[in-house]
Amino acid sequence: MNAEIIAVGSELLLGQITNTNARFLSGQLALIGINVYFHTVVGDNAGRLKQALEIAERRSDLVVITGGLGPTKDDLTKETIAAHLGVGLETDKVAMESIELFFKRTNRVMSENNRKQALILEGSQVLPNDHGMAPGMVLKKGEKLYMLLPGPPSEMEPMFLSYGAQALTSRQSSQEQIVSRVLRFFGIGEAMLENEIEDLIDSQSNPTIAPLASEGEVTLRLTAKHSILESAIELLDETEKEILGRVGDYFYGYDDTSLMNELAKKLKETGLTLACAESLTGGMFQQEFTSIPGAGSSLKGGVVCYTNEVKASVLHVKKETIENEGVVSAKCAAELAENAAQLMKADIGISFTGVAGPDELEGKPVGTVYIGISQIGKPAHVEKLNLGGGRKANRIRTVKYGCHFLLKQLNEGKEA
Repeated sequence: MNAEIIAVGSELLLGQITNTNARFLSGQLALIGINVYFHTVVGDNAGRLKQALEIAERRSDLVVITGGLGPTKDDLTKETIAAHLGVGLETDKVAMESIELFFKRTNRVMSENNRKQALILEGSQVLPNDHGMAPGMVLKKGEKLYMLLPGPPSEMEPMFLSYGAQALTSRQSSQEQIVSRVLRFFGIGEAMLENEIEDLIDSQSNPTIAPLASEGEVTLRLTAKHSILESAIELLDETEKEILGRVGDYFYGYDDTSLMNELAKKLKETGLTLACAESLTGGMFQQEFTSIPGAGSSLKGGVVCYTNEVKASVLHVKKETIENEGVVSAKCAAELAENAAQLMKADIGISFTGVAGPDELEGKPVGTVYIGISQIGKPAHVEKLNLGGGRKANRIRTVKYGCHFLLKQLNEGKEA
């Protein structure tokens, strides 16, 4: 089954909101073996929506429409599709009762417009809305299948997960098992990774291999299909083994994990504690780290040492280091890491100093970064980066590299 997603709403075309519905639905449809080949966005206009439907019908088996099911005049999805398909609209009694109960419970007056939300296409399967008012629906007309879903993600996503996915799988002629696995890599660019596995991508069929890059990271989504679940997993295992045999040095985890999650997990396993000294990252490392439940047990604390005065007075960076080497230097990064660990009685100290941008500092170009990692009583190890992005990207990538370097050392059993 091949699908097209049509998002309805002038606010999408005006850039007032992002079309996250299409991203969500594409991922969910892929998991149940439905190929999404087209995304369309159309405004709140009956004529243009009709044109979009006609185009979608020529190239897709399933048309999924989100938005335009509300109570206002510009919510015209149901009316337009009903007229286009030559079917009537009828009130769904369950939905109507739910809407009336909501207004009664909240002591509000229900307008006639709200009754419009309970209308459904005649002959359609109703998808209950457990988080809003307007129900969704699925209708088979000729050889085509139509699914209508509400626009708000808070209503659409749970509706699809609870009812929509099952409504589609029950209509598929093939009941293949679809299994996906995401491999996450850091420290290698998308182009280089693809070059290393180019022959595997070129010859892919089952499993499929889909690369995606973001802020210095690369992911590979492997998707296998088979009538037997165990066989689909076996296909994934074989492909993963082949890939990691070539680029395994850059692999750090699966699916929805992150470098920070993996670092927090490793610190918890080892029982080691951490202290931070952050200059260019301005507390970003600690903010991310403490957003992970339970990670606080590994973090002793940290200092945002943005100025030279704080580096010297709080973290005791030597005066001669600042004067002779500068704060954007390996020497400064080492002292920050060592002194942060000593100050907070932590097992490991990590520091970040450098030039985020937009201007150079101490004669060093934007993107020059030093990351120091130290264990109390041991000399610090410093990594230098030459990043080429803007200020925001440089800070994000610096935090990720800090996780990467520390995680790598811990995994290799080296002393930080």
